[in-house]
Amino acid sequence: MHLTSEQMAELRELAGSRDVPADVALRARIVLGSGEGRRRKDIAELAGVAPLTVDRCKTRYAERGLAGLEEKRRGGPRTQVPPQVRARVIALTRMSPPAESGLSHWSTRTLADHLKRREGISVSWHYVARVWREENLKPHRSGTFKISKDPAFAEKVADVVGLYLAPPGGAVVLSVDEKTQVQALDRTQPVLPVTCAATEKRTHDYVRHGTTNLFAALNVATGEVLGECRPNRNGATFLAFLKKAVKPHAEKEIHVVLDNLSTHTTPDVKAWLAKNTHVHFHFTPVGSSWLNQIEIWFGIITRQSIRRGTFASVNVLVKQIRDYVNSWNENAKPFTWTATTDEILAKVRLVQTSVKKLVNNNAK
Repeated sequence: MHLTSEQMAELRELAGSRDVPADVALRARIVLGSGEGRRRKDIAELAGVAPLTVDRCKTRYAERGLAGLEEKRRGGPRTQVPPQVRARVIALTRMSPPAESGLSHWSTRTLADHLKRREGISVSWHYVARVWREENLKPHRSGTFKISKDPAFAEKVADVVGLYLAPPGGAVVLSVDEKTQVQALDRTQPVLPVTCAATEKRTHDYVRHGTTNLFAALNVATGEVLGECRPNRNGATFLAFLKKAVKPHAEKEIHVVLDNLSTHTTPDVKAWLAKNTHVHFHFTPVGSSWLNQIEIWFGIITRQSIRRGTFASVNVLVKQIRDYVNSWNENAKPFTWTATTDEILAKVRLVQTSVKKLVNNNAK
């Protein structure tokens, strides 16, 4: 049973926690053993269960994740957490921790502890983790963005966010970027894990067949993506892709959100913009690619199609990407942008304050 490093870490924490029922921790150890490459018979013997129980735990985890390890209680429904508590967990997760906490982002344990100490709400970290999974919340990623040193940071944030929240009437907003050096890896069977005193590692043999560069343009209003793989990444290939991306919208005003790569501002690109005055560039602040919605889509295609893929050649990789884009567009939906300019700037100020306090404390 193949598990990601994130899944392994989550299962280890669950298996060793005192905050979950013993039967849930046992099932977590069973699935963890399978992910470590142990034999079914050995797992059953160590856990003190029948081999069929091992199979059942693996199946439930494969189908439902950690929720599949929980047992449905007999004699009545499980105690429900009030809806307002769940709403409070979600709301806090989407905010930065208080400046006085010294935290850059929430973890399940720090959020549960904050709720108990500051607001008198008692929930386990396990409950917080379940809410995060169900709502697809990842504060350890969204709360650790790089602090931009761009002197026009506030103006650029307001410009881009304004396009997301209130696009000009009748205009088209495209989010454009390139995912460079996407590798075509041909993976073989995983090597058996080597266990040391304090660490456990799993490695994979693979053959590298080359790379490609994925250019993509997301229509912010519809969620549709134009994706194209090219062997080279330079001003000429970017301009060729840009022309292709704006062609279907030639009769409309087109606003393009992109970052500050030199390939986006070559003399040829500038000359083309001067001739096509209906196309307008909007640059994200330096070091703030998280503000570009296409980065969200790049993360999705990486997780769902590329990262675990096996590609015997670059052509196979390119076909996989093309098929994924076509499948995505069959049921495309736009991302919902909710953060306002004021909220983003306030969050940045909180992070800056936390960093300054940390530096000052370390200097003492």
